Amino acid sequence: MKKIFQSFDEISDPATCAPHLKLLREELARRGLDGFLVPRSDEHQGEYVPKHAERLAWLTAFTGSAGIAVVLKDKAAIFVDGRYTLMVRGQVDLDLIEPHDLIAEGPGAWLEQNAPKSAKIGFDPWLHTASAIESLTASVEKAGATLVACSTNPIDAVWADQPEPPTAKAIVQPFNMAGETSEKKRTRIAEEIKAKGTDALVQTMPDSIAWLFNIRGDDVPHTPFALSFAILHSDGTADWFIDEKKTSPELIAHLGNSVRRHTPAEFAPVLDTLKGKTVAADPNTAAAAIFARLEKAGATVKRMADPCQLAKACKNSVEIEGMRKAHLRDGIAMAKFLCWLDAEAPKGGLDEIKAAQQLEAFRSTSEYLTDLSFDSISAASEHAAIPHYHVTQSSNLPIKMNEIYLIDSGGQYPDGTTDITRTIIVGTPSAEMKDRFTRVLKGHIALATAKFPEGTAGVQLDSFARRPLWDAGLDYDHGTGHGVGAYLSVHEGPQNISKRPIPQALKPGMVISNEPGYYKAGEYGIRIENLVVVQLCANPGDRRMMEFETITLAPIDTRLIEPALMTEAEKAWLNAYHARVREVLSPLVDDDTKAWLAAATRAI
Repeated sequence: MKKIFQSFDEISDPATCAPHLKLLREELARRGLDGFLVPRSDEHQGEYVPKHAERLAWLTAFTGSAGIAVVLKDKAAIFVDGRYTLMVRGQVDLDLIEPHDLIAEGPGAWLEQNAPKSAKIGFDPWLHTASAIESLTASVEKAGATLVACSTNPIDAVWADQPEPPTAKAIVQPFNMAGETSEKKRTRIAEEIKAKGTDALVQTMPDSIAWLFNIRGDDVPHTPFALSFAILHSDGTADWFIDEKKTSPELIAHLGNSVRRHTPAEFAPVLDTLKGKTVAADPNTAAAAIFARLEKAGATVKRMADPCQLAKACKNSVEIEGMRKAHLRDGIAMAKFLCWLDAEAPKGGLDEIKAAQQLEAFRSTSEYLTDLSFDSISAASEHAAIPHYHVTQSSNLPIKMNEIYLIDSGGQYPDGTTDITRTIIVGTPSAEMKDRFTRVLKGHIALATAKFPEGTAGVQLDSFARRPLWDAGLDYDHGTGHGVGAYLSVHEGPQNISKRPIPQALKPGMVISNEPGYYKAGEYGIRIENLVVVQLCANPGDRRMMEFETITLAPIDTRLIEPALMTEAEKAWLNAYHARVREVLSPLVDDDTKAWLAAATRAI
């Protein structure tokens, strides 16, 4: 087994909230501020951040991947989405920090009601997007208060043992995995921005820069990013702002003379040189500080969606084939794990950590595995009802008979990224468990088999997955599908399937998850997740139609199915899927796993 990729140490202690809030408030008083905004972000606005940027976790003990806190002199609040509703209450000191719903209320509405008149609310302009600050400014002004941009972050001034920024080496993503040269990508995007009357494009998103330059890195957990900034010019040349410690002769040769290297400290001064230029930046991903700097320098700022995001999402044939290969390796590991779990769990003695470690061990037998794609969500019984549960030594539960165990996990391979969730019964399920699981499965199949016209957005497909649950008065509080990168982030945009009105149409080459679920707080949770590729229908009819190709290969637990709830078409899909899983994986696994596969994929 390779190195342990996931830690199960305690990463949250509510007892730290009081002293850390005290330190921050003292620093705010020294700066003449009455409050401060603390987002879970870094200067690059990515989902995964390096340890030195985990300011929200340091302050509140909340360790989720999305959220924001507002600290005033006499009160504080934290805002998280539906994935973390239960988790946040178990991590923060509820006597000091009030949890709120990020979507239903949000910090803006809370500040309108709670910000004192004439209060000065500080924020770090490098940690908020331009769009976010514009929205928050409007809310704060309604309360008669003002937002104040801080030149330095007050948390950094009081965080005594703040880690150093990362300096991991960036590496080249070779052509045989990227499928397109960096030069061609830069030319393609440069032509796009030039056609829109733009002289340059500012890039801060680490996945966009990784895709554009065909590089990868190791600056953040589980995601192969090299944190940096970039400016792409309309002639196809670029300025790249990266710590010199992260570069190598191979990397320099790979990019050639058309990419000029600078230190990160030079980024803001180079923005000043764009006076008189029309410069594009995405207000939903680029920091507010960038817009302020460009405007002050005299540039014309053109607000536009980051064009690299859509181009990156529509993967080429080489990337799609790489994703299929990565899922084949992952399917072998999952089959071995599920076989092992079925044999060992009924004996007793297994717990959430042991199960996660064993799955990691099976994945690590592949010489290609570079990391997990995220910390595995290994959740027994009531913990399975927490969609983004993180197991630690103190929270670790045993896996018991007649209870549900949920494992959401994935791997990073040089040619692809995986993400899969399976829900397993140990022993005998209750009738309610079978009903709920079957409804989730019906929704999963409805989405997997959907055919839809070109131009359809994910929001238009979301109800396909929810209908069987809605029929019984049930639902789930997370999205149904998120984009997945090709050896990049396990969560990528702009594609999405959810209730949120995101207008981006699903396009050929996009990889997206199909993961409806159901959660009964305090008892159990269910989620079935496969990754699918958007592709053109072979027989489209009168117009261009799209459909999904499922690329995840792992059995779905038929012991949790109530066959009477399924249609013949649904049974046929499941049987065909299981037949493909069995056919593809059986020649590649040991005899015990092969025998288990034969039983686990038996037709219903």
